[in-house]
Amino acid sequence: MKLGPLNHIGVATPNMDEAIAFYRDIMGATKIHEPFDMPAQGVKVCFVDTPAQDGGASGSWGTQIELIEPLGEDSPIHGFLKTNPKGGQHHMCFEVPDIHKAKVELEALGKRVLGEPRIGAHGTLIFFVHPKDMGGVLTEIMETPKKG
Repeated sequence: MKLGPLNHIGVATPNMDEAIAFYRDIMGATKIHEPFDMPAQGVKVCFVDTPAQDGGASGSWGTQIELIEPLGEDSPIHGFLKTNPKGGQHHMCFEVPDIHKAKVELEALGKRVLGEPRIGAHGTLIFFVHPKDMGGVLTEIMETPKKG
C-alpha cells in the first residue's frame, strides 16, 4: 500500500463545546464546521480546518482536526475517554484512491483491519487498522473523496 495524504487527525473529547472553544479561542481556528451526530458510529463529530501553508489566502485548507464526542455509553470513544478522561489524539486518517484494494493489501501484509469498509464522517468509505499493527497508532484509511 502506498501512503496517501493525511486527511485528518481524530481527537476524542468529553465535551464538544469546550473542544470547539479551545480550537477557536486558544488555537485561533477560523473555519469550524457545524457539529453533527453519527448514530451508526456512536459519535458526534465536528471538523476544524487548519490553514494551508499560505494561511488560507488561496482559499484552500490544510489537514483537518476531527473532534469526536461519544453519543452514549456504547460509543467506541467512551472506552478511550475512560482511559484518557480529558480526551486526546484518537487516530490518524490517510486517504487512498481505492478502499477495497487498500484493505486487501493491508490484510495480505498481516494487518488487522477492524471491520468492513463503511461510510465515515466525510461521506466516503473508511476502515480502521489495529494500532498494534500500525506503530501504536489507530489508523483510519479513507477513500479519497470524489471531486464535485
